[in-house]
Amino acid sequence: MPWILLFDPTSACNLHCKGCWAAEYGNRLNLTYEEMDKLVTEGEELGIHWYMCTGGEPMCRKNDLLKLAAKHQSSVFHLFTNGTLIDDAFCEEVKKVGNMAFFLSVEGLDDATDSRRGEGVFQRVMNAMDIMKKHGLLFGTSICYTSANYKAVTSDEFMDLLISHGVRFNWYFHYMPIGDGANVDLMLNPEQREYMIQRVREIRGFTGGKQIFCIDFQNDGEYIDGCIAGGRQYAHINPNGDVEPCVFIHYSGANIHDKSLLECLQQPLFKEYHKGQPFNGNHLRPCPMLENPQILGDMVRRSGAHSTDMQQPESPEDVFRRCRPYATSWMPTADRLWAEKHPGYVDPENPESANSCASCASCAACSAHQE
Repeated sequence: MPWILLFDPTSACNLHCKGCWAAEYGNRLNLTYEEMDKLVTEGEELGIHWYMCTGGEPMCRKNDLLKLAAKHQSSVFHLFTNGTLIDDAFCEEVKKVGNMAFFLSVEGLDDATDSRRGEGVFQRVMNAMDIMKKHGLLFGTSICYTSANYKAVTSDEFMDLLISHGVRFNWYFHYMPIGDGANVDLMLNPEQREYMIQRVREIRGFTGGKQIFCIDFQNDGEYIDGCIAGGRQYAHINPNGDVEPCVFIHYSGANIHDKSLLECLQQPLFKEYHKGQPFNGNHLRPCPMLENPQILGDMVRRSGAHSTDMQQPESPEDVFRRCRPYATSWMPTADRLWAEKHPGYVDPENPESANSCASCASCAACSAHQE
């Protein structure tokens, strides 16, 4: 049973950011308040009490979300927002409900953010942070790191700026090549990704770190036993009601308009996820799309799931062709880094790559290492 549900109240947004998957959807799709209330009610009955909202821009539905949070006081609601619709009046309402927090999207300093989100957006986000800090609200950032900005969004200058504006945590997301027009040049090369792994741990280190907590959605897989999607720890519901394994994986075989939440979580695609997780013994290669693209296609075909991409349906073969070069190039570095911290690790696909105990099929099954 997942303990987080991520859902999109709307596909509408007041910005048109480059590379945003939600921008593909247009502004006509919405989950009604009644549908969101039913979703949370059913989720709470299953023991799920953490709800994240993306979009579109969830603040376009702020009144409904405040109403939802007020009704469901045993749950928390975290909004991924561009921050431009936050004002004093809204913050006062948030203080009344008491169970909402926020992730504000930034790509770096002013030029980096404005080039993707529009002129003046960076300053509007900083103003939103100052307003929320004044009201004592809990908020952090949502940062997509790419080959173009990975050093800027982890720099001391950037960290110190965010801390000064009241930011408590950064949630980093590896750039994912979603959709037919995805720019693969923004994907990190092995050296750049290794830098991110080391730098994020440095920022949150007890010694020499910053007064801010950093989470890296891709590179922290070792702390959560690999991929968390497909209902293992979380799932995503898009504004059309499709229940997807992950916000980055646009395939589904169930919709909340037709089935209960429990039935949606029992769909064949999610069962395939359950059977396959973790998708790799090296949790620096956790994703069935980005680092193990052959696995995603196999699961989609076996489950009979369909593409839920709202701009242009995409076959798993297309995703495989786009991600395979990245997966191939990252594997040697990932295995080296993993073996350095896990001396008994053996890649089942390449046992000779192990730096010790090469005859073992799995270190976890090795009595010598268990001892």
